[in-house]
Amino acid sequence: MARYRGPKQKIARRFREPIFGPSNALERKPYGPGQHGRSRYSRKSEYAIQLDEKQKAKYTYGLLERQFRNTYEKANAQEGVTGEVLLQLLESRLDNVVYRLGFARTRRQARQLVSHKHVVVNGQLVNIPSFHVKPGDVITVRPKSRNLEIVDDALSGSSAGKYKWIELDKKSKTGKFLNIPVKEEIPENINVQLIIELYSK
Repeated sequence: MARYRGPKQKIARRFREPIFGPSNALERKPYGPGQHGRSRYSRKSEYAIQLDEKQKAKYTYGLLERQFRNTYEKANAQEGVTGEVLLQLLESRLDNVVYRLGFARTRRQARQLVSHKHVVVNGQLVNIPSFHVKPGDVITVRPKSRNLEIVDDALSGSSAGKYKWIELDKKSKTGKFLNIPVKEEIPENINVQLIIELYSK
């Protein structure tokens, strides 16, 4: 399964956000990586700003370029505001829903749980991280996997209750995707308009 394997903290410092989950690197070095990271004067072109926003969205949701482009084209082909639909498609990916439910501490860990066959959707084993969850779908940790330490650790610090579009029963390790979230409910700091402008060129 293709995924980003490069230095995670360098990416987090580049965007000055914990892209891959909580990071001490941002506290130790609150500036960009590289020899010009401390520079106060870094004027970027319009294209560079748009590209950065697209890259940030890719790293946040753990997609490679082709996957992200395909998701954008799918969003563009659907009815509604393309930017909002793009975020909704990203949010409804199974790996992201597993992360939002609190079964994993990071999206990367959630992707691993899915691909290693620890997650069941509506009673059926699903090991495809990009599988799109629909309203009403029930997501459960596989019975044989419910004693996994990483799941227990993640759930102990879970804040799934703050998301209005999902429902979680920690005891049974079962969640329900209630509805597709609207743009204002999605907590990620991503300016989708910049991404649309980039792909529209």
